[in-house]
Amino acid sequence: MAELPDDLLSRLARTIAARRGSDPDRSYVARLFSKGEDAILKKIGEEATETVMAAKDGDAAKIVAETADLWFHTLVMLAHYNLTPADVLAELARREGLSGLDEKAARAQPKE
Repeated sequence: MAELPDDLLSRLARTIAARRGSDPDRSYVARLFSKGEDAILKKIGEEATETVMAAKDGDAAKIVAETADLWFHTLVMLAHYNLTPADVLAELARREGLSGLDEKAARAQPKE
């Protein structure tokens, strides 16, 4: 049986968390963490742009590769904020079955 995506995401998140305090000269993840929030967020912006460009080119292999880069850097960002893939998956589960338009409208309404 193929590995479930949430298992892979959880494993990657644990690896990222473990490398957080590692030597920045020996770990790309540690280097990102050592540079701080702005560097992490800038990297997500770069990867998002590259993902869009790959999609515009229509090259399936590049789309997959760039999306993998984007997801990886998003996992780093989540770890920076002490969040996990499970937090995101829980939010997606909460939204499951809701109309996207209804869900968006509910977010736009002021909370009482």
